[in-house]
Amino acid sequence: MADKPSLDSKDVAKDALPASRPKQTGNPVFRMMGLPNFRFKLPSRNWLIFLSITGSFTSAILYDRYHKKKVQQRWCNLVSHIAQEPMPSTQLPRKITIFLSAPPGDSLRAARDHFHEYVKPVLVAGALDWDVIEGRREGDVRAGLAEKIRKRRRKEGEKPAIVADGAELKEEDDLLQQLRDRAGIRECCDVQGDLVLGRHTWKEYIRGLHEGWLGPLESPPDPLRETASVTESALSPDEQPGIDSASPKSNSEEAGSQSPNSEAEPQNPQTPKEKEKPKEPTHSIPYIFPSAYGVAPVAPSIPQSLPPSVVLPFPHLLGFLNTPARIYRFLNRRRLADDTGRQVAALVLASHTRDWIGETEFVNSADPDASPTMTYPNRTDSKGVDTVPTQRRWEQQDVLEDEERDWHKSAWQSHKDDGVREWKEVMVVDARIAERMRRFQLTEEEVEKGRKDNGVDPAAKGMWENIKEMVGWEEDRSVKGWEHGFVGEE
Repeated sequence: MADKPSLDSKDVAKDALPASRPKQTGNPVFRMMGLPNFRFKLPSRNWLIFLSITGSFTSAILYDRYHKKKVQQRWCNLVSHIAQEPMPSTQLPRKITIFLSAPPGDSLRAARDHFHEYVKPVLVAGALDWDVIEGRREGDVRAGLAEKIRKRRRKEGEKPAIVADGAELKEEDDLLQQLRDRAGIRECCDVQGDLVLGRHTWKEYIRGLHEGWLGPLESPPDPLRETASVTESALSPDEQPGIDSASPKSNSEEAGSQSPNSEAEPQNPQTPKEKEKPKEPTHSIPYIFPSAYGVAPVAPSIPQSLPPSVVLPFPHLLGFLNTPARIYRFLNRRRLADDTGRQVAALVLASHTRDWIGETEFVNSADPDASPTMTYPNRTDSKGVDTVPTQRRWEQQDVLEDEERDWHKSAWQSHKDDGVREWKEVMVVDARIAERMRRFQLTEEEVEKGRKDNGVDPAAKGMWENIKEMVGWEEDRSVKGWEHGFVGEE
């Protein structure tokens, strides 16, 4: 009988054990939550392109915004000590005048947003008060400044040749000032100043100064109103609209000729023609034109020096084709904030002013047809040929001249109804006004102080210190209250 095969104990034990389960991989927490097993791997080619572009653009925006805030804070710290100075209760704070105008092709909101973003933080840090002269259309700033100067001339004692209709309201305009005089409240004796935003507003500002100090106090005759009055008087009674020239006798005869049985035919009465009114000009008519600056007398109440002014850049570029340039400016707003903050700080401190530079154009005496060269009063050119002065060109005419290339095309288009175009016309400056104008300017010590961050030059910091400051890990080295010693203890 054949022997039965003997079973090994080890084989029996293996067969008795249950089958081993496959080893589970992945995070058990994700398994319990029913989430799939995420495996870390490099994204695809398309995702890499998308993330690199969006990440780079976002990083450029965050970098620019961070440094823009830091730059503005430095200039605010430079003027913040003025807000801490005590002031008597019977004295008004220093007040400046701000001139805003809607840029060509856009509304006034763009100028207001630019003012609130770049200019207002520094003015608030210096505790300044201001009046605003706004212009929604071309010519409003010029008219507002000229009227302000004419009111000042009337207060100084000048009297117009013809009393205007609004002269009776002079007491109501001065009511606030009379109340302040009775209460003993006086104005600040510091230097005032004007702040002009943009090249287009600067052109109107210059025209307004000339119109206010060189123009008459009374309004000149309006040619459009004179034309309308002459047209109405020239019309004969028969030609005037709404008047029937038929006599009553003829009307009665026509009525008698009609039989009573005949049906009354409806008559269409002649509708009176509307009186053709002349179109109102889109721009206010100035009291004096640039061609008459040279022969106009200066107001006797003009001061020896006009209030200093500062002109701030206002880059405003429109158009789809200018998108690359607009993106570049959008990513470099920190530079605009630095330049604007420096000039506004000069206005707030008002520690130093300078005259506007007047240059003279010289023409070569050997070749009078040659183009004039801008030089200072040197009577010979580089070749040793004598030069003859032709006219004087002032620094005011060249300020922010590059902004005119960014203006919308509507600023250069001419229309039949246009009267005065301050933006389109060439700026004309009279020497009697230009010599009295001054400009705010910072000293070298103030500029170096404003460039530093809390008294420390940012370039002197290391990379790790700048990173900690950007993230917010900068150590607070100020002395805590409990760390102060007793009185008299060193």
